[in-house]
Amino acid sequence: MQNPLISILTPFKNTAAFLPECLASIKSQTYTHWELLIVDDGSTDDGYKLVREYAKQDSRIKLYKNSGSGIIEALRMGFSKSSGCYITRMDSDDIMSSNKLEVLLKNLQTYGKKHVATGLVSYFSEEGISDGYNSYERWLNQLTQTGTNYSEIYKECVIPSPCWMIHKDDLVACDAFNPNDYPEDYDLTFRFYKYQYKVIPCNQLLHYWRDYSTRTSRTHEHYAQNYFLEIKLNYFLELDYNPTRPLVLWGAGFKGKSIAKLLIDKGVDFIWICNNPKKIGKHIYNQELFGFTYLNSIQDAQSIVTVANKQSQKAIRAFFKTHDKMEMEDYFFFC
Repeated sequence: MQNPLISILTPFKNTAAFLPECLASIKSQTYTHWELLIVDDGSTDDGYKLVREYAKQDSRIKLYKNSGSGIIEALRMGFSKSSGCYITRMDSDDIMSSNKLEVLLKNLQTYGKKHVATGLVSYFSEEGISDGYNSYERWLNQLTQTGTNYSEIYKECVIPSPCWMIHKDDLVACDAFNPNDYPEDYDLTFRFYKYQYKVIPCNQLLHYWRDYSTRTSRTHEHYAQNYFLEIKLNYFLELDYNPTRPLVLWGAGFKGKSIAKLLIDKGVDFIWICNNPKKIGKHIYNQELFGFTYLNSIQDAQSIVTVANKQSQKAIRAFFKTHDKMEMEDYFFFC
């Protein structure tokens, strides 16, 4: 098909201040055969009225009210109304580069089904971008340039939520947006990983990602750290955990203790190690903590690493390398 329809899914809630820029960037796309399924998730500002005026002027813009509540149900509704062969998501407070749809579509048509197209992203903000977001942007873009996104999937979400495109059949096959598992972008990324959809390398900047203090991912409980940790562990246990091998948990900070509690609650046995002399030999959640030297007595283990310090991470990687261990098979960095 030379000119396939692209369906753009866009939930929105109280983003009236940003919608004109967002919609203008969509209407300015070099690829013009698209439909926008834009779903109001209970806005209390003038967003719905604003989009309604755009929809009156452009039949490609199709406005709905969410029959449920929340981003996932809004995405589900938009997806149920879609007619395109290719599906992408756009956030209502962001901006597309003018060739975004064209590039994503071309890459998908080149590589075919069971692939995910994405692109480079750039954060922008009137309030300035924090070091953390700058670091995340660099890390994410480096992965995208080589298509090696899944290699660090347990660290953070490795596919930007508003910058991907996939064949509709593949989105159906991985049962996207079902059930309501938050963070929804991370859950969808793990589904792509589970179904072995390959990420297409891309070195073009396709998306401008707006950051501001009241952005949903900053303020809603669904994007709190505990949700990220739980979804990581659930998918690890489903996809990469080998119950015939000992499981070692590295680190006893906030993330380490959170993962330990989840493992205990799930009845998964593990050995807990750390380098804090004040904690070694002590018990947390009735689980003894050992020093790193205890590793010498463990054979053929899988490791979850929750140590955040960069220098410590380098030392841990060096340890694994000297023992011929493979990342994403023998050890998994969760931060």
